[in-house]
Amino acid sequence: MKKIVFSTGAGISAESGITTFRDAGGLWEQYPVMQVASAEGFAADPGLVHRFYNARRHDLAKAAPNEAHKLIAGLQDSFDVRVVTQNVDDLHERAGSRNVLHLHGELMKLRSVIRPEYTETLTPDNLDSSPDTRGRNGDPMRPHIVFFGEAVPEIDTAMRLAASADIFVVIGTSLNVYPAAGLMRCVRPGTPVYYIDPDPAPTPGMPDIRVMAVKATEGMRMLDRELRGI
Repeated sequence: MKKIVFSTGAGISAESGITTFRDAGGLWEQYPVMQVASAEGFAADPGLVHRFYNARRHDLAKAAPNEAHKLIAGLQDSFDVRVVTQNVDDLHERAGSRNVLHLHGELMKLRSVIRPEYTETLTPDNLDSSPDTRGRNGDPMRPHIVFFGEAVPEIDTAMRLAASADIFVVIGTSLNVYPAAGLMRCVRPGTPVYYIDPDPAPTPGMPDIRVMAVKATEGMRMLDRELRGI
């Protein structure tokens, strides 16, 4: 069974109504990024950071996986599908994808301030956290988000997945956020690479990429038909 590795970014979740950070009208225009998404910001005002991610969770609770998420999950009947996502939402999982690697953390989880490897999953009826929140083990907890300036713990695993792909697909990313943007260059020579984005970034030195300058849902419809030979 051939292995398809998807590398997904904010563009795929935008079609589910999840506000992106970088686009016009995005969250970075509403919130200073270093206040709500950096270790320094968390140390300076943990209450603000908790409230910011509480609001993101409530937004996520109102969203649903879109057709692109569902088509990726649907390919599991014919391919070994792996998803590496920069997104912190759980829309891939809710669409049915079984193998999802989150590079930048997970919105529906908290992690220990003391022991980063210790995490707990929130439930739909318990979406809020605060500086007073403690884990079941008594540790103070923080959003399970990789803040700016912190290491990306799963990047080595993601690079190995990219290198093992028989087909590699990038969806909904500007290719401006590193180290995730570098995954495309880990793909073995000769491996088919697709890049789906309505405003694709230049890919200098990589002439064999097939660029599909459309939104995630339309691009996945096209790709699904091609991969299934329809």
